Amino acid sequence: MIQNNFIALIITLAIALAWLRVNNFFAHKGWIPSAISRKIIHIGTGPIFVLCWLFFSDTPSAPFLAAIIPLGITLQFALVGFGVIRDPSAVDAMSRTGDRREILRGPLYYGLAFVLLTILFWRDSPSGIVALMFLCGGDGMADLIGKRIKSKKLPWSPKKSVAGSLTMLIGGFVFSILILWVFVLQGFFPEPIKSYLFPIGLIAVITTLVESLPFEDIDNITVPLVSVLLGLLLF
Repeated sequence: MIQNNFIALIITLAIALAWLRVNNFFAHKGWIPSAISRKIIHIGTGPIFVLCWLFFSDTPSAPFLAAIIPLGITLQFALVGFGVIRDPSAVDAMSRTGDRREILRGPLYYGLAFVLLTILFWRDSPSGIVALMFLCGGDGMADLIGKRIKSKKLPWSPKKSVAGSLTMLIGGFVFSILILWVFVLQGFFPEPIKSYLFPIGLIAVITTLVESLPFEDIDNITVPLVSVLLGLLLF
């Protein structure tokens, strides 16, 4: 923990921007396909950002200061998506087809989820952390792995597969437990990590079912929303 929250903010911002720009650079150079780069950003941003919460001191302003980072990045996404800012590397990294307007859907919803969950839950409840981990480690991993492992398609959702859904369930559960464990070890949550296994497992099953529904471009809204509502009931 760093006593000065403005220093914590600067360190977190530097880490977040470095992570984004490295992935954008690799995608723009063609070293990583844009579809994979998009998912690497999706998967890695959450754990990195949430772990940076540990830098901040326990003051009322801390979550608002931390939320400045996803808010600023989300505003950048919006400006790139609307064409106000020209950033080809960001478009290559975050869009499926190279159309900048795609950023105004999934990536924009993703950023807004981070802002709201940071402000509303912070380190006061496991609900926000778990919701972000299902958004990143669950939904992000599901798309990355599900499209690369041959498996049966879901009868109610032909564009999604059994492999993707299993990855969603396992990835969200593992990411949630690992990151929450760090916060337990740091003393932010008093219960032992084993007490979270069942509720997180139940959240994993239900959010996986929600993610499997045949709706496009709204997983970044539905997954964290359902996860956080379940967290409020179970934690």
